[in-house]
This record gives sequence, C-alpha cells and structure tokens, in this order.
Amino acid sequence: MSEKEEKALFDYDAKLSIKEAVPMGLQHVVAAVVGIVTPGIMIAKVCNLSSGDTTIMIQTSLIFSAVATLIQLFPIFGKVGSRLPVMMGASFAYVPILMAIGGDFGIAAIFGAQLVGSILVILVGLSIKKIRILFPPLVTGTVILSIGLSLFPVAIKYMAGGAGSPDFGSAQNWLVALLTFAVVFYFNYFSKGFLKLSSILNGMIIGYVVSLILGMVNFAPVKEASVFQMITPLYFGLDFQIVPILTLVVMFIVDAVQAIGQFTATTVGAMDREPTDQELSGGIIGSGFSNFIGSFFGSVPVATFGQNVGLVTVTRVINKYVMVFASVILLVAGFVPKVASILTTIPYAVIGGATVSVFASISMTGVRMIATQELTPRNTGVVGIALAFGIGVTLSVGCLSGFPPWVTTIFGNSEVILTTIVAVILNVLLKEEKQLAIE
Repeated sequence: MSEKEEKALFDYDAKLSIKEAVPMGLQHVVAAVVGIVTPGIMIAKVCNLSSGDTTIMIQTSLIFSAVATLIQLFPIFGKVGSRLPVMMGASFAYVPILMAIGGDFGIAAIFGAQLVGSILVILVGLSIKKIRILFPPLVTGTVILSIGLSLFPVAIKYMAGGAGSPDFGSAQNWLVALLTFAVVFYFNYFSKGFLKLSSILNGMIIGYVVSLILGMVNFAPVKEASVFQMITPLYFGLDFQIVPILTLVVMFIVDAVQAIGQFTATTVGAMDREPTDQELSGGIIGSGFSNFIGSFFGSVPVATFGQNVGLVTVTRVINKYVMVFASVILLVAGFVPKVASILTTIPYAVIGGATVSVFASISMTGVRMIATQELTPRNTGVVGIALAFGIGVTLSVGCLSGFPPWVTTIFGNSEVILTTIVAVILNVLLKEEKQLAIE
C-alpha cells in the first residue's frame, strides 16, 4: 500500500479502492456479526417463534444494522445521522427488557413499544443538552453495570442448554459451552490483532463444529429457507400496550445517553477532538429514526457497537468507505435467508459459552464509568442503593404480588428499569459532598 493510500484510511472522506476497504471492513463485520444476530435469536426463543420467523428476525437485524450504519455515515438532510465512523447493530442492552416484554405480551408488543420509544429518542436528540444532566457517568455506569448483571443468568442458562429444554443442565451442554468459552478466552487474552478481534467468532465456530460432531445441530431450518427473500413490513405486527411502552421508553433514554459516550470515545480516540453538538444530536436522532423504521419490519433496537468503537480508536481508521463495505456485507447476508438460517442452528450451549464474556465486558464497562468518579460516600450510596433495589426486587420473585400485574412487569422483570429510576432520583436528591460541607 502506497503512502497516499495509507493516508486515505485516516481521512473520513478520502476515496478508497476495494483492496483498501476490504481488510478493514471485514474486521468490522467480524467484530459485529455475532453481536448483531444473537439478541434476535434470544428474543425469538423467548417468544417461541418458529425457525422460519427466527430467520426473519436475524435477517432484519442484519439489514437494519447496515441501514442504521449508513444513516450515521451519510446523514439524511444533514441532520439525521452523526457523520461519524460508527457501526450500529442490535444491542444486548435491550435484551433483558425485550425478553420480559416478549414473554409476557408477545412479539408484536415489542415492536409497538419500540415505535413509541424511537419517537422519544428523536425528541431526546433534539434536546440532548437539557436532559444530559440527569445522566452523568455515575448514573450511566450504574445502569450499564445492571444491564450486564441482568444478563449473567441468561448466559448461564444458555450454557446449560436453555431453560425448558429436555437436556437442560446435561454434561454435554456444559462441555460444549465451556469449550466455547475457553476458545474465546484464549484468543481474547493470549492473541493479538485479527485473532483477538475475532475471539467470539472463533469460539462460536469451534463450539459449533464440536456440536456437529456430537449431533447437537438440526439443519431442518436451512433446508426450508429460501435463497433470497425480501423482508415485509408489519410481518410481526404492532401491539401498543402501555406497560411495555413505559418499560422500553426508559431503556431508550438510557441508551441515548450511552450513545453520547460512544460518539465521544470515537472522536476523542480516533480524531483527537470532542464531538460537536450537531454530531451528538444527529447521531441520536439517526438512531431513533433507524429504530422507528425497524419497528415496522421486525428489527430489534439498534445502537452503537462498543467493540467497533474500540476497533476505530485502536486503528484510527476513520474512512467512511470502510464502514460502507462492512454495511454492504451485512445487507447481502440479510437478504439471503440461507445464510441467516444457518445462524438459527447454533445450539444454546454455544451461544451461552460465547456471550458470557460479552456480558462480563458490559458489566465492567459500567464499573469503569463508575470508577471515573470519586468514590465518595454520596457516590457509592447512589450506586449501591440503586443496584440493591434493582437487583433485589428482580431476584425476589413474588415480592410485588400485592400490586397490580403491571407493577411487576415494569419493576420486577428487569434489574435495569428500577436501577435506572433509583439512580437518577438519588443523584438529584443527594448533593455533592463539597456543597454539603459549605452548607
């Protein structure tokens, strides 16, 4: 690669040849693809969707991850999108809440709530300066930590074979899960470059091969899937119910604030500057717009992908055509059900073994954000009390049985909602120690 070609990689608007875009673009695909498809698979299983409908969910996840990324790269009317080198994808942060909504109200209620929540996100993007004060790093870090903690039981149940399956807890499931985890662990901590970046994918491939040998894979969905298929609007329908809407709205607001951190990490780490107000506002509006359209087609909520933000900051490659190439790959995969259906054959144990480290990473991201603040009695009180209520109420099954059912749905099914509400309230009520000392 010539010096001119190499410099183009570090220029957002510079033109790239295919040979320049392919290697970096493939790295982004490898870093994102597992995270993009897994939330849809997990939600589909909770909603008891058929293999064909699960394939459609994977298709929409791939397609709208690409669409959302392209909107960020090429803002609509110069306002809807950040014009920053970020990859978007189906977010694990929403998984606990979406699984609770899907299990209690059905798949259509998820997308009805998503449609309403996405409109709110657009409003948040238009007024981000005014509400940002409610979500400082202490609060956002606490919420992210609760998201990771809430996903741990999900990963463990998957490692055991999936709750309700006939062989749940079998030695064979644990063997495959732990082998998958060991491969991910090895590549993540004892390798470098591309192998380190693709550690989760490597683990899933090896775990999948072992599952094949043990006869744990059913290829019936692949045989039934077509070669090419367009996604259709309102396939899963829209069901507007107040409880799922209120529940998901809180998560959308939290994710909008979290996106600010991802956009900031991108510009500071790879472009040596803070993001502009227009970039932050456009990025959040773009995310809301993508989720608004996605709700009609059955795509689970998309958000900025932290692993791809990390890749951008490490390599400092910010050329938009690298992301365009990655998006094209995701689009092609999304319109070919044969590809998507293969992903539905991945056993629970493999998914659990691969994602437990992802969920651990989410938790530690929250810890790192909390640790950026001084751990004063006031700050530790905000974090500790919020987590105590959020996790305590969720684990204490039946503790809200004296209330109407909607109370349990909102506050008792996910650690994230109650943790967020308590953290925001305490952060407002408790003054900083310096202020207390003066008074």
